[in-house]
Amino acid sequence: MRFVLLMYRDEEAWEARPEAERVAIRQQAIDHAEGLRARGVFLGGDPLLSTGTAVTVRLAAGTPLATDGPFAETKEALGGYSIVEVPSLEEAVAIARDHPLVRVGRHSIEVRPVRELPRR
Repeated sequence: MRFVLLMYRDEEAWEARPEAERVAIRQQAIDHAEGLRARGVFLGGDPLLSTGTAVTVRLAAGTPLATDGPFAETKEALGGYSIVEVPSLEEAVAIARDHPLVRVGRHSIEVRPVRELPRR
């Protein structure tokens, strides 16, 4: 089964950390992904730029409308994702528990199964 690991963070708390610390944490996340790649379970993933770079598209009065930034009022913002292929939800959760960002604090990882659509 494929699972997406959605990585959320408090952007203000993240930006308040010293740059050297953020660089070290990013490297730990890269190393974690490389370990998963070596096991053959990492299918892809990337960090995302801050929410200040986002555009949200919604239907307004029957017309798609684009607005700057995210629309949700929340402390945590989606900061990146990984896609893994493992036999069970339990194994995907174990991967998330072992992720360096969880140990940093003020980060969370949502583990969601990917709905498999029929291939054409």
